[in-house]
Amino acid sequence: MQYFYAFLWFAVGLILLFSMTKESKIFYFAGGFFLFLGAWWLADALMPEMKLFEGGWGIALRCVTGGALLVLAVAFVREYRQKRREAVNGKEKKPDK
Repeated sequence: MQYFYAFLWFAVGLILLFSMTKESKIFYFAGGFFLFLGAWWLADALMPEMKLFEGGWGIALRCVTGGALLVLAVAFVREYRQKRREAVNGKEKKPDK
């Protein structure tokens, strides 16, 4: 099952990197994060004696994940507010006809 998760994270990361970056540059960061998760899951599957989800390694993964979520949430809120502002300003302006 761990190999499936590793494959899944790699697939999501590659999709974000190659198809979603046209929409926004933040997807480079998101795709890289998912590739990192894929590598983490694969390393845990290949080296179960290291127990990468427990102890200090688990705490490190949680810190990296929390940081990534924070960066992505801030980017999402900024983009949402910008598009909302553009929509409101677009409605106020009347087309010349």
